[in-house]
Amino acid sequence: MSFLDITQGQSPLVLGLPHTGTELPEGLAEKLNATGRALADTDWHIHRLYDGLVDDVTTIRTRIHRYAIDANRDPSGTSLYPGQNTTGLCPTTDFDGRAIYRAGQEPTADKIEARRRAYHAPYHAAIEAEMARIAARHGFAILYDCHSIRSRIPFLFEGKLPDFSIGTNNGTTCAESIESLVYDACQASGYSTVLNARFKGGWTTRHYGRPTQGWHSVQMELAQSTHLTTESAPFAYDKAKAEALRIPLKNILTSLQNWSPT
Repeated sequence: MSFLDITQGQSPLVLGLPHTGTELPEGLAEKLNATGRALADTDWHIHRLYDGLVDDVTTIRTRIHRYAIDANRDPSGTSLYPGQNTTGLCPTTDFDGRAIYRAGQEPTADKIEARRRAYHAPYHAAIEAEMARIAARHGFAILYDCHSIRSRIPFLFEGKLPDFSIGTNNGTTCAESIESLVYDACQASGYSTVLNARFKGGWTTRHYGRPTQGWHSVQMELAQSTHLTTESAPFAYDKAKAEALRIPLKNILTSLQNWSPT
């Protein structure tokens, strides 16, 4: 698929990158208002942040922006966080609750389904295939889902988000030793860390987390204050911050590559 960037490695680790893309399907930009066209809710520079941290890793990235369709949402449209403010499969608001479409231009049910088939389904078919390939080789596979978000978004959560938010859906998506490995590495890094707090893992983490099958998954939500110069436009990459952050991230990924169920 032309919008998917897939690199195949042979280690047990798979990196998912669902929200770093800034491309829009043809004709969508004209339907968005100025707020939507700003694409503010991108996981800015996350593919750059993780690039080259470990060798022989499989990566799956979609270049389609989450405003077209969110690759980390349940394809049925069911909310992952009932009762809390969130955005949907094809968002109509941004993370501040502001409309992103021009009046009357929001996607219909048919348009949402077309986008699901065109962009959401192929992305997840690629993850499914790569997890199966890796599991066949090693007897298990570990999906590490890479995310970032502004550290302060009152519409979604109170106060300031910790630097590292680890999600395993309350320990159900991976072996306990994997959860502990990631959490302990984050704690040792000196960055503020929480486990299964506001972000417990999106649909990707929950869907592919099948520990009894040998499929393990973890979501890492990074506060953008850890690697951006500022959490507002132009969302510039801060090389000094990023290089410091890459040290614990490399430790985490290296440990995951070396993990064994025994």
